Amino acid sequence: MSASGLIIWLIIGGIAGWLAGNIVKGGGFGLVGNIVVGIVGAFVGGWLFDLVGISTGMGIVGSILGATVGAVVLLFVIGLVRRV
Repeated sequence: MSASGLIIWLIIGGIAGWLAGNIVKGGGFGLVGNIVVGIVGAFVGGWLFDLVGISTGMGIVGSILGATVGAVVLLFVIGLVRRV
């Protein structure tokens, strides 16, 4: 992976994590937390969208959308596990 590819991953992860934090809990998790939640969310969102046959496109907006949906699902599941 090139340096520019890594930077794009970090930016998309940060944006997706921040958006998911605002949707689920009403706030972000700091820069590093947002990036981690966003990157893990990208994997979850990609897996979920592939499972149901939905394509978000190849652009940055599609990547942010997929990562955000995955991050929201991830945070929702973590919230459920914490309550149990």
